[in-house]
Amino acid sequence: MTTLAVTGHMDLTLESVPLVRAALREVLEPFREDLTGVSCIAAGSDSLFAEEIVALGGRLVVAIPSRDYRAAKVKPDHAAVFDRLVEAAAEVLVMPHETANRQAYESANAVLLERADRLVAVWNGQPPSGKGGGTADVVTEARAAGIPVDVVWPDGAVRRA
Repeated sequence: MTTLAVTGHMDLTLESVPLVRAALREVLEPFREDLTGVSCIAAGSDSLFAEEIVALGGRLVVAIPSRDYRAAKVKPDHAAVFDRLVEAAAEVLVMPHETANRQAYESANAVLLERADRLVAVWNGQPPSGKGGGTADVVTEARAAGIPVDVVWPDGAVRRA
């Protein structure tokens, strides 16, 4: 069984979504026979990855950063997708944090990396912002741990300004 985890930008433009979805499908397809995907199912890249895992018949593991994450951080336009992915998950891990904060996100990212044979990073290649817990930070941690990283950033993909 191959376990792939995801990290990626939340703020993809609408035009970028089908490009990223197709690129994710291409990365995941070779693993489809025995695939587990680990995702925090945030809006954007995390959820696109999770949807593709489910579409390919893979086993979805969801890592939720905190007990209040759904209520505090999931925006109304993402709630239905979030709930559908939680329902589709074979396993849902809620980090032992009451509130969604940097520590909670870092805990969820640690679970992603602990479980991953490979990391799929929907990432534009830009360096870390300095805030911690972002896509570039997770890529750096994965590489330091010797976890192979597949960067997905198809031509035409753009983040919202």
